[in-house]
Amino acid sequence: MSGEERASEGRGSMVAWGAAAARKLSERLERRRRRTEQEIHLAEHRNDPPPLPVPAPAAADGGPSYPALPTSPTEAVPWSLKVAAEVVWRLLVVGVGLYVLFLVVQTLHIVALAFIAALLISALLQPTVSRLTALGLPRALAAALTFIGGLAGIGLVGWFVGWQVNTHLSEVTDKVQTGISQIHGWLTHGPMHLTDTQINEFVKQLQNAVGTNSDQITSFGFSTVGVVIEILTGVFLAAFCTFFLIYDGERIWGWILRLFPPGARMAMAGAGPRAWSTLSAYVRGTVLVAFIDSVSIGIGIYLLGVPLAPPISVLIFLGAFVPLVGALVTGTIAVLIALVTKSVFTAAMVLVVLLAVQQIEGHLLQPLILGRAVRVHPIAVVLSVTIGSIVAGIGGAVVAVPLVAVTNTTVGYLRARQRAGENVRAALIAAQTTSGSPGTAEAPPAEG
Repeated sequence: MSGEERASEGRGSMVAWGAAAARKLSERLERRRRRTEQEIHLAEHRNDPPPLPVPAPAAADGGPSYPALPTSPTEAVPWSLKVAAEVVWRLLVVGVGLYVLFLVVQTLHIVALAFIAALLISALLQPTVSRLTALGLPRALAAALTFIGGLAGIGLVGWFVGWQVNTHLSEVTDKVQTGISQIHGWLTHGPMHLTDTQINEFVKQLQNAVGTNSDQITSFGFSTVGVVIEILTGVFLAAFCTFFLIYDGERIWGWILRLFPPGARMAMAGAGPRAWSTLSAYVRGTVLVAFIDSVSIGIGIYLLGVPLAPPISVLIFLGAFVPLVGALVTGTIAVLIALVTKSVFTAAMVLVVLLAVQQIEGHLLQPLILGRAVRVHPIAVVLSVTIGSIVAGIGGAVVAVPLVAVTNTTVGYLRARQRAGENVRAALIAAQTTSGSPGTAEAPPAEG
């Protein structure tokens, strides 16, 4: 065979091999395109209701045709009822889980409330630790100084309140006795026209009631001792947890992340810092609002001449940690003291001061200070405070709003992350569809 014939035969074999390779590549691209279109179709019609049953053919004698009978009982159930049943049983499972969680928290309420209080205090003290660390102090020393400073501040406030109460206690006692005498005079010479005998009889009945229920009062005393022990235990746990949260919070959060499944760690790693930022902003804003409320109300009742103005201001500051209603509820003590020690007019003026400060808080302080950090509607605030107080008393009312705010931030971030993931997936599918269409010069991505 000559060289030209061999060259011609080689070119023919190469052309045949190239045509076969092109045909195989075209078939592979066509199969990939069909598979991608099928996935897109299934994703778009995943939640569509099942198709309607095909009616039976008309009878041979020309009579009317009827729908075919279902082959199983489940086919006879309407689609809307199936969807409702699916939603209901999932809600029941979630409700049972929340109920079990509530029982656990109720059983361990001291530990739960102490840890939540530690979180709130840590959110308030953490910026100070960060500033001291940025100045060059070791982490342990910065945490210790911040913790000791916080304890010293609380101790000074407690000493100041006790000093003020001891200083004005005799004055308030004299005013209370004078008020009782005025009430006695109003009962005897007022519109009721009671006699001393009737009043003494009422006092004797009250004394008999106290003597009859002495067992219950004694048991109440023992229960009060138990409550004091629980409070001291909770305070110790809160202080212990606060120190380690401000000192070693990052490693604690890393350990908590390892408890989640691997697929959820990235989402929780992004949601955690955002939730902590919301909690920190809430605590700092609440402290500022409570300080403004207590100072404003304290100045008002001091100018009105009501005794014990500084201790009442401290009590209002603590009560203002319950948003919208806390300062008003604790401020009623000032109204009662003004009513007993001064007059009805003074008590009414104290109530006016409380309502004015409350309106300023609700319409000015809360939107400006907490509005950007904590995006919770006032209706949600009131409902959460009410539910928290019913479930866990004063502690539940305090932690209800920050819990709702943190949950709102976490859920919002996870939903935004899910939407972003869906958009990325749709873009990838569209890119694969474009690259896998026939006639394109770009090769499909490698397998695996």
